[in-house]
This record gives sequence, structure tokens and C-alpha cells, in this order.
Amino acid sequence: MTDIDNGGSSLDGRGRGTRAGRLWHFAVDGLAAVGTGLICVLMVIICADIVGRNLLGSSLPLISELGALLLVMIVSLQLATTVRADRLARTEIFFIGFQKRHPRAGAVLSAAFNLVGAAVIGGIAWSSIRILQKDWAAGEYIGVTGIATLPTWPFRALILLGMAVAAIEFLVRAFADLKRAAASARST
Repeated sequence: MTDIDNGGSSLDGRGRGTRAGRLWHFAVDGLAAVGTGLICVLMVIICADIVGRNLLGSSLPLISELGALLLVMIVSLQLATTVRADRLARTEIFFIGFQKRHPRAGAVLSAAFNLVGAAVIGGIAWSSIRILQKDWAAGEYIGVTGIATLPTWPFRALILLGMAVAAIEFLVRAFADLKRAAASARST
């Protein structure tokens, strides 16, 4: 089974692989699980806000700000799993046929896509470092002082973590594609 057939993982068809590969997948899937849990939290706070609006006549404190930060956090925490599962949007109508007709060129094109993805997501992660530093140093928070506040740095730290892991997963996929292209070149 090739890396692509198995979602770009270092595991073989029987679920065995290197210890580092298994740990990496556990970490990536763990972040996705945290993101899934946060979806449940987001649903609960939205429902609580709806009840609060109907019963109290006003929104609960922190809900809009917390919802916005949770949404970005969920996306960033689940991005690496999306990359590994090859579920990012791209022109599949062209790419799948091209990859079947030209396996080596398809692998090189996939590697280029993944390298660009790593650069873009890595750039987002890099810019998130400055935002995290600013929030930490300034003691940034969301909410209304005296009613309810939360510091923003834990949210920013998880966003940074999710983006960094996604950038690394793009690099892992690109490396697997380049290995596949080299193997295809040797077999012809």
C-alpha cells in the first residue's frame, strides 16, 4: 500500500508503522478530537445564548467573542487531519485523471500543492506568534470587565499550535509525494 492510498501516512495497510509516525498521527487526531469537543462547547454556548435572549431579553456575556475565537480555534485544530485525509478543496476533476495518466507528474504536482500549502499555513502560524506575544504581554482579554472576562492568549496559543501542526502535515504529505515520484521514476 502506498502512502497516498493510506492517506499519506507512514503506516502500512495493517496499521503498523514507525513509532514516530504513530505518535504523530495520535497527536494530529488528538487535536482534531479537541476541535470536535469544542464544537460541542460552541453548540452549548449558542443554545445558552438563545435561551438567555428569550428568557432574559439580552445576550449572555462573552458569547459573541467566545464564539468567534472558538470557531477559528476549531478550524485550526482540525486542519492537519483534513490535510492528512486529503479533504482540502482542489480541482479533483482534473487532478485525479491527471494522476492516473501521469503518476510521476501527478505526484510532483501534489508535492507542489502541499509545499505551497505548507508555506501559506506556515506563514499564518508565523504571524500568529506575534499576535500571541502581544496578547500575552498586554494581558488582552475578551468580555466586559466586572461581568465576565477571559484571557485571549490560550485561544491564540491553540490556534498557533493547530496551524503549526497543519504546516508540518503539509510537509509530511509533500515528502511522501516526492518519494512516490522518485519511486515512479525508478520503476520506469
